[in-house]
Amino acid sequence: MSNPTISTAVIIGAGIFGVSTAVQLLRRGVSVTLLNDGPVANGASGRSLSWLNSARMRSNDYHLLRMAGLDRYRTLAHQVGPVDWLTFDGGLTWDGDNDRNEIAAAYAHEVSLAYDALHLKADEIAAVTPGVDAATVTPQGAIFNPGEGWVDLPSLIDHLLIEFRERGGRLVTDEGKAKVAIENGRAVAATTEKGGRYDADAVLLATGPSVPAMAADAGQRIDDGTPVALLIVTKPLAHPLKAVLNTPRVAVRPAPGGAFCVDADWAADEVETNADGSYTVKQSTLDGLLAEASKVMEGNPKLEAARYGAGRKPIPGDGEPVLGALPAIAGYYVAFSHSGATLGLIVGELMAYEMATGARHPLLATFRPERFAAN
Repeated sequence: MSNPTISTAVIIGAGIFGVSTAVQLLRRGVSVTLLNDGPVANGASGRSLSWLNSARMRSNDYHLLRMAGLDRYRTLAHQVGPVDWLTFDGGLTWDGDNDRNEIAAAYAHEVSLAYDALHLKADEIAAVTPGVDAATVTPQGAIFNPGEGWVDLPSLIDHLLIEFRERGGRLVTDEGKAKVAIENGRAVAATTEKGGRYDADAVLLATGPSVPAMAADAGQRIDDGTPVALLIVTKPLAHPLKAVLNTPRVAVRPAPGGAFCVDADWAADEVETNADGSYTVKQSTLDGLLAEASKVMEGNPKLEAARYGAGRKPIPGDGEPVLGALPAIAGYYVAFSHSGATLGLIVGELMAYEMATGARHPLLATFRPERFAAN
């Protein structure tokens, strides 16, 4: 491997993008300081459904990036062997019984891309994947994608941090908000609320939904479409469901220890954002979300919440990832995207490549932050 063009880097944000990039930079011989405002994975990575997929319809460039992301997870799965935090047991999805149902079109699109897919009638599902109440599947049927899976991001982050520490990375947590220090048109350090200053040749902003506002502080525009999200983790339950379910009213996936993760857009819409930035979640919302999850699971089990998290889910204004250098400020990089789980490993690899070499990877050509400056 060629020598890196930088010797030191600071990464702000210890979610999956930040930690993944940090490990990749260390592998390239770059000294890394990883900063977080609180504990590791205290943001969006800690409350993500973490469905690993490239299902449905999106731009071809985004599909290729997601497929590269899935490839890296399969490599990791081979390296670590059987674990309870990363599996590829498939994904099953169906739409509502109305004029917005896109199952047939989505299936045709996936087939055109050679994305592994089966279009199933309700009574065919049990033979392919267990644990689903087929009575809730709409007449248009469901799509089963055998190559999809899920990851528990906090567990993955803990796994990556073992290598991070072994390679000499420096982790600094509970520092409060951080800022990128810019001098003479170049990012030269990160400073924190607690008075710390961490100098570096390059800085990566990987603070999830806070990226657009922090970039704006430096006069750089990144359009923001971030909504509030709500994720429930249930108490452990003996149940045969293995696939990730994405249905009209709820998404459900297995989780480590026999738990299940549950979310839905309608439930997130009911979360109240308080003036101090905290969130209020009504008990009726939690109860309703668990009831919807029970409906799609075989036997309609009683689900109980072990914990839940509400907060902002990073989504760029145009829905596409924002990855790479800010051209107006040398040494200043950003990583901001939905699908943080699917992209977690590949984004870390490609961001480290660009930071360490100074080159621009062609797979990120359409995802660069300068596209917003042209609008």
